[in-house]
Amino acid sequence: MCMISVGKLAEVDVILQLTKACGKHMRDNGIDQWDEDYPNRDIIEHDLKTETLFAYREHNTVLGIVVLNETQDEEYKEINWSTNDNNKNIVVHRLAVHPLMQGKGIGRKLMDFAEKWAKENHYDAIRLDTYSQNPRNQRFYIKRGYKDLGPVFLQYKKEHPYYCYELILNQN
Repeated sequence: MCMISVGKLAEVDVILQLTKACGKHMRDNGIDQWDEDYPNRDIIEHDLKTETLFAYREHNTVLGIVVLNETQDEEYKEINWSTNDNNKNIVVHRLAVHPLMQGKGIGRKLMDFAEKWAKENHYDAIRLDTYSQNPRNQRFYIKRGYKDLGPVFLQYKKEHPYYCYELILNQN
């Protein structure tokens, strides 16, 4: 049985193991998106305490996560978004599926959940970014109907840009 619900603070160590495994898997495949220190315990604990981290579980085992909040990197201001700051926009952060479970549709289920949750909570658009050196993620979001709005160089990753994507949910 699988379900997606708000993550629990008691799961912080399991979630950190999952994100560390994802980071290592990406680096092992030439994608320097998450280093050994990102995301760290403070970030995950904050996500859990603010109840913005949602966990995908099978048989009570966390296999994937996604964070949904309104926090945008400062560099997002460089992008010509389809919606503006007067709109209600949600941002996807830290979508991660344990490497041993990738390719089984869990990422798709997490994004299905995120999009449904955003609509139910009356958001106008979903924003996110993905690393330019991660073509699999780029294809994933484009297939889902997200529009590529261009690159930004995030302050903590200067070598390669991140591509910003947006999905309009409510046409006003």
